[in-house]
Amino acid sequence: MYVDVLNEEWILSEGQVRSLLDCIRRQAGGSRSVYPYLVTVAEGALRSSEARSLRVRDVVLRSDGSGELTARHRGQARVIPLRPRFATFLRGWIDEAGLQEDDLLFSGPRGGQLRVAAYARLWEQAQEAVLPHDELLSWRLGEPVDILRESSLVRWLRLGVDVATVAELAGVAPAWLALRYPYCLRLEATEIDWERLAQATRLLEPTAR
Repeated sequence: MYVDVLNEEWILSEGQVRSLLDCIRRQAGGSRSVYPYLVTVAEGALRSSEARSLRVRDVVLRSDGSGELTARHRGQARVIPLRPRFATFLRGWIDEAGLQEDDLLFSGPRGGQLRVAAYARLWEQAQEAVLPHDELLSWRLGEPVDILRESSLVRWLRLGVDVATVAELAGVAPAWLALRYPYCLRLEATEIDWERLAQATRLLEPTAR
């Protein structure tokens, strides 16, 4: 399995993600689905295409403040737990937009599925406003919104969430995470006691002479 490594320099910090989303919120205007859509991509570490396909029925919001979201990719469904604050945010969005169970969670300005063209310019403007313009990092401008998902996955791994759990939430294989973000799984070099290892893993008894 070949997977491109995403260089560590591409990853957005938590502060940058908050600033980008806040910028989108202030600029969205009539494209009111754009902000909650991008929040969902970031919070759930969803593929952008998965978030665009969500319907209200895919979101379960319980009275105790918990919830879950069902995302689908290539015919496979997975359930993502919602943090209480995010569950409250989605409840507010659904109520404010007057959405019904079968409605798209994030529709385009003219109805139908939200298209990339509906938010691409807003995303570009937010990047221009928030991200550094120095020679070292200016090349990050223009990165698609999926960098929000990538940054969340890296953050989870760095916080110590085990690889198997992150892989399940992201809808990928653990090996994919190891190849995509090797810097998150790098272990400190340790001196190996080869003699002790040989004793502990001995499979064959010495041959009598």
